[in-house]
Order: sequence, then C-alpha cells, then structure tokens
Amino acid sequence: MKPTDQTLVILTPGFPGTEADSTCLPAQQIFIKALNKNFRDLKIIIISVQFPFVTSEYEWYGNKVIPLNGRNKEKIFKLLLWMRAWKALKKIKKEKNIIGLFSFWCAECALIGKYFGQQHNIKYYSWILGQDARKGNPFIRWIRPGAESLVAMSGFLAEEFYKNYGIKPVHIIPNGIDGSAYPVHYPERDIDILGAGSLILLKQYDVFIQIIKELSYQIPAVKAVICGKGPEEDSLHSLIRELSLQNNMLLSGEKPHRELLQCMCRARVFLHTSTYEGFSTVCLEALYAGAHVTSFCNPMVGWIKNWHIVNNKEEMSALALKILQDPNTVYEPVLPYSMDDSAKKVMKLFSR
Repeated sequence: MKPTDQTLVILTPGFPGTEADSTCLPAQQIFIKALNKNFRDLKIIIISVQFPFVTSEYEWYGNKVIPLNGRNKEKIFKLLLWMRAWKALKKIKKEKNIIGLFSFWCAECALIGKYFGQQHNIKYYSWILGQDARKGNPFIRWIRPGAESLVAMSGFLAEEFYKNYGIKPVHIIPNGIDGSAYPVHYPERDIDILGAGSLILLKQYDVFIQIIKELSYQIPAVKAVICGKGPEEDSLHSLIRELSLQNNMLLSGEKPHRELLQCMCRARVFLHTSTYEGFSTVCLEALYAGAHVTSFCNPMVGWIKNWHIVNNKEEMSALALKILQDPNTVYEPVLPYSMDDSAKKVMKLFSR
C-alpha cells in the first residue's frame, strides 16, 4: 500500500553533488530549501539527469537525489538515459503518492515529465528559466507544451517564449532570494563596482572592464571586483593588463554562496553586463544586499527600486559614475521577490 505522504518529483539537468557545493545552481537550491521550509510534510525527490557524475542515490538536506549520470552524451546514450529516467519515475510512482512533476527548464527534463505525467495522469509543469526561451530550443517541437503547463520565471521570458514558439506561458512565478542567508551586520561598502557570474562570452565581462576603464578617468582609485570562473578568464586578465587596470580590477574567482553575498554587502554598484538574462539571481541578491543594480536586461514589466535599466555601455558607465559620485545615494536592502513566495505559488499549481 502506498504511503499517504505527498511527494513532488523535480526533474533537473543537474544538481550539486554535496551539500557543501553552494555554487551549483544556487537559485534552484534556494527554491528547494524554500519548499522544505514552507511545506514540511512534503516529500521531495530530485532526479538529476546529467550531473553530478555519480550513480548512487544520496541525501541533500533531507531530500532524496537520484543522479542518472548522463554526462551530456548524445544519440543512443540519450535514449537509454531517458529510459532510465522513466524507470526511476515508475519506481517512485509505485512507492510514493506523487502529486506532481516539476521540471527545471523547458527542455530534456520537461520532455520526460510531460509524457510520463500524461500517461499516468500526474500534473506536470515546466519552469522556463532562461536559455530555454531562446530561439533554437530543439526540445520544444518534441514536447509540444501547452500554455497551461508552462511557468515563466519572468515577464521577459514569457514574452521571449511567445515570440519564438507562439505559446504564451499562463503562469509567471519569479525568481526570488532567501534573506536569511545574509550577514546580520552589513560591512563597510569598500567595493565600488561588483560583478558576479560565469566568465563566458554571453556575460560580456570585457564590457564590464571597459566601463571600469572609463570610470577610472573620473575616479582614479575606483575599485572593482568580478566573482566567478569560466573560459574567458585568461582573456579578461589580458584585457586588465592591456588597459593598465591591475590596481583597479580584481578577478577573485568563484566564491561559495555566503562569501559572494558578503561581497555584495560591500558593493555600491552591481554591474550586470549580460546580453541575455531570464531573471538574474545575482541581481536580486545584490539588491537585497543594498547595492544599486545596473543591467541591459529588464526582467519584469514595471519598476524595481534601485534596479536601473540602460541601453548601452555609455549609459551604463554614466549611470554608475552618477551613483558613485552622488553623496545622497542611499544603499538599502530591496526585496522585490522572496523565494518563499515563489515556492508557495508553485505548490498552489499542484493543489488546483
């Protein structure tokens, strides 16, 4: 006989292999912790399709994780992987009372979730989180998602998905943060400009460094830090040397999540130069840390306090300079969205 405990199955391409890994999909980690906090009787099982590269089930803060170790292999290996995912879902269904399937990203995991949910009359939803809304997602024609089953993380992503695939997600549940993770006492703001994220071309950290060069003409001692790692690190170091910014710019490497939040609490301006963004977690976190955020991407319709949207590098540089030089600039925590609220909205979908 099945237990009466309600079980939510989350399908994700990847997941941290240990509780110590705070840098792997931090927003998704915060979301699952918010579910644990607000729905204490809910059982959560996470099926991680591609990574970590292990095969044994493990516990993550009391939640069972089933890693399938797909390693991003293609062709016949992908089909075998999907069959293993299906088998894992059948086993869970046999043993647990599944109330729903929820996939991170509308891609491979959504494909598995949709068809298993349809076959077994289980509610399923896909959370559109970023790159999956862009043109060229090969899974959309296989998934053929209904608008009702789609949850967009931002208004921008809902519009982007509609523009590219002609399907308007019915639900918008925004990204959020966990305010309890911040230090009790905020330190001195001794970082003028902060950036954080993967050092990849999409994030345009070369533009970030060029802006610091422009600012240095007006503020010779400007201090800037980028936290993160990635394939562009060597070229960014070269650009810093080329522009003679060794005394102004620091590439600090990837930091554990709590250390990154502490850096944000020291920052005056958080510069986000990415060309595309679903609903940046680091921008939301920087806002709650009291920094002013400037970005090219506008995630939601409407104004978010202390989040400044600009159109180009020149506007971003001018705005950063204005914020830094204005003695009346107020650095205060701003909380547009809480992950607790997002978790409650997701669970409301499965209770309808």
